[in-house]
Formats: sequence, C-alpha cells, structure tokens
Amino acid sequence: MTTLRKFSAAVAVSTVALATVIPAAAVSAAVSYSCRADTKFGRHHLSLRQGATAAAPATVRPGAHFYVVVDLKPGSLPSEVKGFKLQEVRDLSLRLPVPRNAQYVSAWLSRGSGLGSKPTIEVRHGVATLRVAGPIRGGAAYHLPQLTVHLKAGRSGVVETRLSGSSHDNPGLTLQATIKWKFVTVKSPVDCYPDPNPALTRTQIR
Repeated sequence: MTTLRKFSAAVAVSTVALATVIPAAAVSAAVSYSCRADTKFGRHHLSLRQGATAAAPATVRPGAHFYVVVDLKPGSLPSEVKGFKLQEVRDLSLRLPVPRNAQYVSAWLSRGSGLGSKPTIEVRHGVATLRVAGPIRGGAAYHLPQLTVHLKAGRSGVVETRLSGSSHDNPGLTLQATIKWKFVTVKSPVDCYPDPNPALTRTQIR
C-alpha cells in the first residue's frame, strides 16, 4: 500500500515579475511513512516507502513566480501484508501543505499510470490534496503522477516543500484497503504520516 499522483494544466504568465529559475539539480529521496491499519482483526502498524525526486530554484527574488516539481517514482503494491491478502486499495489521499513565505497560484498533475482512475488535485485551506479513487489491485504496479506547484515568493525568508502529517491521528496519507483473511473480506482504513519528514526542496528569497 503506497502512494502519491497527478496534476494538469498549461501556464501562461506575463514576463512582468515572472522569474522562473530552473534548479541546478533535483534531489532524490525515499519518503518513509509510518502507517496504522484498523482492521476487524485488530490494529496493525507497518511502514511504507515512496521514492520521489523534487526540484525547485535555490534562490528567487521577492515577489517572483517559481515552480516546485515533485516527481513520484513507480512502485508496486504488495500482494500480502501482515499475513493478510491485499485485494485492492481505493480512495488514496496524499496531502502537501502550501509552503510558508509563498502564495499558492496553481497546481497540476502529469503522467501517472496503473491507478484505476484519473487522479485529481484540490487546494483548500493551505493544503494540496492529491486523490486517487482507484482501484489499485494488490500486487499491481503503479506510477503516481508528477506534481507541479506554481508559487509566488513572499518578501523574505525560506520556502520549504514538505509533506503533510505528524501522527496517525493527523495523517498526511490515507487510503482504504480491502484485505482478506481465510474466508473473511473486510475494508480497513489506513492512516500514515511521514517519519521523518525532511524538506524536499528549499528556496531562499533574496
């Protein structure tokens, strides 16, 4: 059970105050999630990993427009978890907060495959939520979409891209897993948070 997925759009911005800086290099990371699954057979804890490459300008000027790109790597669902057969995953939601010291302009998804449905992105109350209705079958390969976020720099400070979530009760990744044990099939909610949660990108405003 792992995850993340897709944004879409084309951006045309006037050259006035548009200072898009192409980052010198992207940073690759393996994000570790601590997860809790509530099942009919009790509560179970597990770890999930999602590869990602993130890129953003190292520096921008105050008020400049710039882009953060998070490219989620291909993965595959396990066919068995903690002795239970994993049949499918649905209703996956991955959350990222809009960074401090920046104003959200727009966001879109691109690419992605094996997700069972078209992913969507929604930004409300300072949080971007990537949703994948699924289903993604147990044992199947998938590729979450690349996420691009268009931001406007504030007056000063540092803009850091991080994932949402600080505990199982304040998750940044949620999903519904259908599992089977012997002749019993149940749906189980899974709540995850990144642990640790380092900055994926860091942009200095100056």
